[in-house]
Amino acid sequence: MDELARQLNQLAGNSPLQLLDDPFPEPVAIRLVLKRDDRLHPQVSGNKWRKLKYNLIAARDQGFSTLLTFGGAYSNHLYAVAAAGNVFGFRTIGLVRGEELAGKPLNETLDFCQQSGMHLHFVSRADYRRKDDSGFLTELIAQFGPCYILPEGGTNELAIRGTAEVIPEIIAQLGYAPDYVCCPVGTGGTVAGLVQSAPEGMEVLGFVVLKGLVWANLPLGHYSLTNAQAGDWPRLIQDYHFGGYAKTTPELLQFIQIFERKTGILLDQVYTGKMLFGIYDLARNGFFPTGATVVAVHTGGLQGRSDELDAINS
Repeated sequence: MDELARQLNQLAGNSPLQLLDDPFPEPVAIRLVLKRDDRLHPQVSGNKWRKLKYNLIAARDQGFSTLLTFGGAYSNHLYAVAAAGNVFGFRTIGLVRGEELAGKPLNETLDFCQQSGMHLHFVSRADYRRKDDSGFLTELIAQFGPCYILPEGGTNELAIRGTAEVIPEIIAQLGYAPDYVCCPVGTGGTVAGLVQSAPEGMEVLGFVVLKGLVWANLPLGHYSLTNAQAGDWPRLIQDYHFGGYAKTTPELLQFIQIFERKTGILLDQVYTGKMLFGIYDLARNGFFPTGATVVAVHTGGLQGRSDELDAINS
């Protein structure tokens, strides 16, 4: 095993479980446990760590020293790839959606990427839509040289292999299989991994964080779930996106404020905060059987935490 694989495997499984007693605005009749993937790595945290793990090993095994990927101006994925490249010795290139951003002051996410050594290349929205086109990828390789290409959001077969490790860890830590495992859903890579490794009798719930997302819009048909039976697909919970991706409301921010004061655990309002609000709302409306063990995966992303939350909690 080379040094990169050794380091990555050493960190794997180091996220603890935390039982949360009465974390919500009012008590609910479930046993809630948080899988603290936000503590996997100080910068490459949560599901981004899981998605990158086997991709980094593959890039090194295939002789690549450069990672190239895609994201918007506030992308958790760009942030994680830049951090991972800096930690593990890869050159990184980020194609950022929006050529009008070039030459303007960088936001905190993009500034971190640049400070971590990522070369930021701003492209038009029209070009960005070509990110999965083989001809466009060939052009990028001709421009930047040989590179290991990661898709937007990081979801591919190797990413799902990484996220599939979450449930075996949870079962080993608890000593039994919980009734439910929940995660936020953006590109679908995390929930796909959970479904892949969930034993019979466990229900996987995916809390959608953007409007109008259905299984048909996720790229999962290209991956290992093609052989899953219809009954094996997780339930996508559509009611807690709060207006769309990265959108929020005073109700959600107030909920996060109460949760953080009760538990001391920071949340983001884009992913994990929405999921936990959804679990709370479902529980108080009788969705879960009384006493059910519900494990929620904290997927990290705290660099995207709203300044409004910090203002509320100051």
